Amino acid sequence: MQQQSALSIETMTDALRECVNAMGGPKEVGRKMRPELPMDQAANYVRDRINPARRERFDPEQVLWLLREARQRGYHLAMEWIAQQTGYTTPQPIEPEDERAKLQREFIAATQAMSRLSERMEKLQASMPGLRAVG
Repeated sequence: MQQQSALSIETMTDALRECVNAMGGPKEVGRKMRPELPMDQAANYVRDRINPARRERFDPEQVLWLLREARQRGYHLAMEWIAQQTGYTTPQPIEPEDERAKLQREFIAATQAMSRLSERMEKLQASMPGLRAVG
């Protein structure tokens, strides 16, 4: 998906509007965000929150939901804009499979470390007959 530059976004409302548009527009986002509302009301709910002339805004949890949903669609402009505005480097999305593999490697390393500690404790206890086992 071709994205415009984060430099062309001036406000958080602009960033979220672009996010909504990339996700299919207010009707599509409204349908997912507010499924309890009729389609037109849900779309208006979203339109009101991306209209700079209106006072209504998304709450923080809704912003996170929008960012996650956009990320699933390969759209990262809003997240990049937030990082730019707060002095962070451009974030790189982590693929779920990459995260799972990383966690598996960390788990294996931690298990191996625990095994080595256990062996060291057993050797220490065996070399010092008067030492009582802990636990």
